[in-house]
Amino acid sequence: METFVLNNNTTIPALGLGTFTLTPDEAQKSVEAAISDGYTLIDTANAYLNEKAVGRGIKASGARREDLYISTKLWPSIYGKAAQAIDETLERLQVSYVDLLFLHQPVGDVETAYKAMEDAVKAGKVRSIGLSNFPIEECRKIVEQHEIKPAMVQIEAHPYYQQKAYAEFLKSFGGRIMSWYPLGHGDKSLINEEIFSRLGAKYHKSNAQIILRWHVQTGYVVIPGSRNPEHIRDNFNIFDFRLSDEEMAEISSLEKGIPYYRSTPEQLAGYVSYAPDFNAQK
Repeated sequence: METFVLNNNTTIPALGLGTFTLTPDEAQKSVEAAISDGYTLIDTANAYLNEKAVGRGIKASGARREDLYISTKLWPSIYGKAAQAIDETLERLQVSYVDLLFLHQPVGDVETAYKAMEDAVKAGKVRSIGLSNFPIEECRKIVEQHEIKPAMVQIEAHPYYQQKAYAEFLKSFGGRIMSWYPLGHGDKSLINEEIFSRLGAKYHKSNAQIILRWHVQTGYVVIPGSRNPEHIRDNFNIFDFRLSDEEMAEISSLEKGIPYYRSTPEQLAGYVSYAPDFNAQK
């Protein structure tokens, strides 16, 4: 496993398991399988409604807490009571701290929530804080107005949408990108690009493994999700080869500058009102 050093001198694994869209049962089984295969980074969120299951999977794995890296996210509808929400998310995960805590969306009482995350860092409940789905302009406001700078921004990134300008901005204060949709939302036209097939044959890897390797060498943390134990194992098998500078440059030429996903104003407004009982998770 390769790692990156964050702007607070903590270390994060370069690759982890994402649990978005996984049911509680699927999340628990995927976490157990991933840890068995050598994963140490597990990513979840309040809004995934599987934090309790992730906690069960971690406990069932038998892994020591200090050997794992757990990241989760606060949902906008609880930003106003973020201090309480942080304690509740720790309880659901059955841990005394999380390694990385994100604000999930750039709406709602962001200021109160970010301040609560800073306080949680000082209290030892959170080690690093970050932003998820925040446009670069909103991230800049946080950086300018707050004492603790985001260590990580979780955003859509893949060879068709490489986020180079955002990555360069984050470098100014030591932040990094964590990629979601790392394989382009499963777009076959991306996955089957000729270069990935050619490099896959050269390195005896799948096209997906070549893309994940590109992410890591770009400096991005990547969290592919899967409920399939074989895919979980294959996604982790990218640390025994390295793409050349020329190959990295060729992949970079695939940039299209168009994301697969854009939040509409209506969706963002809905995020604030979406407030299930997060503690009632199975």
